[in-house]
Amino acid sequence: MRDMRWNHIVLVLVLIAGASIIISAQQSAPDLILTNGKIITVDERFTIVQAVAVKGDRFVAVGANADISKLAGASTRRMDLGGKAVVPGMIDNHTHFMRGGETWTEEVRLDGIESRKQAVEMLRAKVKTSSPGQWVYTLGGWSHHQFADDKRPFTKDELDEIAPNNPVVLQEAYYRSYLNSRAIQAAGLDKMSDKWIARDGSGKPSGIVEQDGTRTVAAKILAPKDKFESSSLAMIRDWNRAGLTAVGSAGCPAEQYEKYREWERQGRLSMRVFCIQAAGAQNAQAVDRVLPQIAQFKLFQGDDYLNTTVYGEQVYQPVNDNMLDVKPDQKPEDWVQLGRILREMAKARLPLHVHTTLTASIEGFLNTIEQVNKEYPVRNLRWTLIHLDQINASHIERMRKLGMYAAVHTRPTVLGGLFNEIHGERSYDMPPLKLVQDSGITWGFGTDTTVVNQYRPFTTLYWAVTGKMVGGTRVLRQTISREDALIAHTRKNAYFHFQENSLGSIQPGKLADLLVLDRDYLTVPADQIKDIKPVMTMVGGKIVFDASSTTALR
Repeated sequence: MRDMRWNHIVLVLVLIAGASIIISAQQSAPDLILTNGKIITVDERFTIVQAVAVKGDRFVAVGANADISKLAGASTRRMDLGGKAVVPGMIDNHTHFMRGGETWTEEVRLDGIESRKQAVEMLRAKVKTSSPGQWVYTLGGWSHHQFADDKRPFTKDELDEIAPNNPVVLQEAYYRSYLNSRAIQAAGLDKMSDKWIARDGSGKPSGIVEQDGTRTVAAKILAPKDKFESSSLAMIRDWNRAGLTAVGSAGCPAEQYEKYREWERQGRLSMRVFCIQAAGAQNAQAVDRVLPQIAQFKLFQGDDYLNTTVYGEQVYQPVNDNMLDVKPDQKPEDWVQLGRILREMAKARLPLHVHTTLTASIEGFLNTIEQVNKEYPVRNLRWTLIHLDQINASHIERMRKLGMYAAVHTRPTVLGGLFNEIHGERSYDMPPLKLVQDSGITWGFGTDTTVVNQYRPFTTLYWAVTGKMVGGTRVLRQTISREDALIAHTRKNAYFHFQENSLGSIQPGKLADLLVLDRDYLTVPADQIKDIKPVMTMVGGKIVFDASSTTALR
């Protein structure tokens, strides 16, 4: 009898709880319902539905048109997608975001430009709006191999003709810079004897600066500090327009971080920025200074829009490598010093993203991490190797045993032709996307933009599926499926910044970041993936870009 009475009480409580949920649901109708779409949720089952509901800054329901429409209240806005495809907002696990904003509107950005003729027209247009003596420049994100119509490098005489009264610097990643006569004079190269200054037959600077001098020349170009805010916010709008809603930012200087926090308070920050920070050591003497700082390093003090989530990218400068070199210059004692830093990180239980590109570097890092792991296990710390142009099956297996992640970077979208010049036949498997995908390791896409790569996510997806760089040259053999590429740019990338419960797929409870596309990513011809454009970008339930005249919001 007592058991029956108890069961009755439990049943009543369940019914009461259920009634409160119904009342709550009636009082909390969605703010927005999107129907009649092809919504590619990118959940674990890669579910495709017709409709999605948003309340506040989160998705609250996905499903069929009829089921989602029933949730609407008197104040719910409705959007008819007209059959358009919808995907989650794109996440880039590694960029140089805040640095890029310093010069964004001052540069002639050539991201995704496939025609040399168009690039020249863009330079001429910039010259027309520049005063005499004003620098005209671009600081990376392109290479001359991306021009389908004419792959010639730029010459001093050509740049002199384009800009007779302005110094011009066209920096091609960190590989090379092209200068005109005015820039040679303004940078003082005619008075310097550095080996990285290429010279003509008479011994004068030819207008080409090789990679060791690219940073020196770039430092001569001082971006106006009073334009940081307008330039950065314009960059954010451009990236929203391209489909990016969240990025990892390598380096977030305190002053700039506070500006971003101010823009967030003002409602002007429409990009989620997850900072990758480190107390980097430039030499062995600096290691003693850095070690005590590691234990004091604070993460996760921010919010959904701005936070510091990972330690990295460059933690000990002497072990850094360059994807445009054949072999890095690293010494045994360098790995010993790196081990001291990584040991302190493991003790402090800090997550890590660390720069490693070539075979020798990857092996050096894994050797060091395996030694650290014996004393302080790194599993579950989400330690991640980034770039990984020359990762192989052995590396992946070692990483899997350690519980590590792979942030595979997409620099061949711009640098594939240069990789081929430098690394030969091997470059067609740099990086080996299919090998990484088939291995089962947790991995995702980063661009490493803005200097060594372009930033547009649909250019990245095009490369991953077709193997072609900007301009159409095939540079990668190991391609992957559209579905796997999309997962790597959305749901999987959320893991790298501890956002898997908040971002990366269109699911109830997750933050409402999505893109409405002008064509269907899953069915458009593969060569047109790069041409896909969002007609609407939503971040946290707010429309931050809307170019579509066919979506009816009411």
